[in-house]
Amino acid sequence: MLNHQLINTKHVVAIGGGHGLGRILAALSFLGPRLTGIVATTDNGGSTGRLRQDQQTIAWGDLRNCLSHLSHRPSLGAMLFDHRFTGTNELAGHNLGNLVLHALDQLCVRPLEAVNLIRGILNIETNIIPMSEASTHLVALSHCGAKVFGELNVDSMKEAPIALSLEPQVQATNEACAAIEQAELIILGPGSFLTSVIPPLLLPEIAASIRHSNAHVILIDNLTAEYSPASTFSIEDKIVWLNQLIGKEAIIDVIQDNSAANITSQYCTNVRFNQFNLVSHHHSGLHDKQSLAEAIEQVHLHYQTQLQPQV
Repeated sequence: MLNHQLINTKHVVAIGGGHGLGRILAALSFLGPRLTGIVATTDNGGSTGRLRQDQQTIAWGDLRNCLSHLSHRPSLGAMLFDHRFTGTNELAGHNLGNLVLHALDQLCVRPLEAVNLIRGILNIETNIIPMSEASTHLVALSHCGAKVFGELNVDSMKEAPIALSLEPQVQATNEACAAIEQAELIILGPGSFLTSVIPPLLLPEIAASIRHSNAHVILIDNLTAEYSPASTFSIEDKIVWLNQLIGKEAIIDVIQDNSAANITSQYCTNVRFNQFNLVSHHHSGLHDKQSLAEAIEQVHLHYQTQLQPQV
């Protein structure tokens, strides 16, 4: 029976941004309110970037993307939320969902409450929480010591940065930390490593919540190379980055497609690498949602079995 073991999991938290996190949430949406997505809010490109140029606001695009992945289709509400304006006027290229979320924010509704209002309209049970409710940007430190400001510029760097930070430094959303503390399973990735997976972990409260958690932590690897400086990172490089930010050997399991190279690493001796057939039949760069859910279930069940006392 598909996903019968994960049904017994009290709470699952997935952390990231963009399409990768949306894919995970859609794959595990059967968990309903026992699933929480903690979403990066540092994007400064596209429609959300244009809103941020003139307004002190968080990035709405990844939040909208996750809500879109979880919305029930077909429905008029989902169609309106996904609508992108065309033409040559000032609205061209803007997404209606971003504008609605931004309008609610201007009406002095907490960003989290704005997201919850949309969840109610779209009948979404899964919790969606912005990593922070304050505006901040991703900043990279290059090898020559220069600062590179904003996600778009970070993704355009010729070589990988030596460090990332947030400017200004902001506080994590309290509900995000509470969800992590309650989680039995925490999922990182897939998605743009530097600009989707890393940003929430740059918040000290979120990193500390994971560090103090007893949850099983899984990293979902990408299927294809990124068009960013992270394309030079091996999977072990990513694990080292994540563990350094969290402050302990947090990553226990990695889930990869079975086309990935076998790993024998002196730096990741405590990490299990699990390979499955994960590629979607519709797009080689996307995970098949059912296969992904089954892989997460199998890996988490193995972890739980190892925790059980031997008779």
